[in-house]
Amino acid sequence: MIKKLSLLALFLIPAVVLASGGHSEESRYLAQTGRETDFIPRIFNFLIFAGMLYYLLANPIKNFFTGRQKGIADQLKEIEAKLQASKEEKKEAEAKIEENKKKAVEIVETAKKEAEILAAKIASNSESELKIMEKQFEEKMTLEERRVIREAIKDVLSNNIESDDIYLDERKVVDLLDKKVA
Repeated sequence: MIKKLSLLALFLIPAVVLASGGHSEESRYLAQTGRETDFIPRIFNFLIFAGMLYYLLANPIKNFFTGRQKGIADQLKEIEAKLQASKEEKKEAEAKIEENKKKAVEIVETAKKEAEILAAKIASNSESELKIMEKQFEEKMTLEERRVIREAIKDVLSNNIESDDIYLDERKVVDLLDKKVA
């Protein structure tokens, strides 16, 4: 507690001492200038200072803000140009999509037509091959029939007829040989 009081005293004593000296300076100022306040000279000094600041800084500040305004306007124009370009690209892309959809439909239709043509061609080729195979089968059948007939005749002739059963004289043998040679 004593420490608190001593700290409070340390802060209050200088404040009291400084507060008591203020009246003497004010009275001295009045005695020197003859005025109660220095408000008017301070306003005059401020106006001179503000005028000098305006004279020195007006053009650079104005140039800065006009340059900034131009920069922002240029950026805005660039952004608008990019936006317009992207809109045009979007329209072109949409047009290409529509065109590609139409091409896809055409391709599908063409593929269907080609598939039908190929199916018809395969069917006609199959039919012609089937006809060829049927003809070959018929030819083989006739050949087989002939072979079977020949074998049957040969079998009948070889088994049933012997050389003693056929009477051949010399004249018939010579005629047969002449026919074979001719």
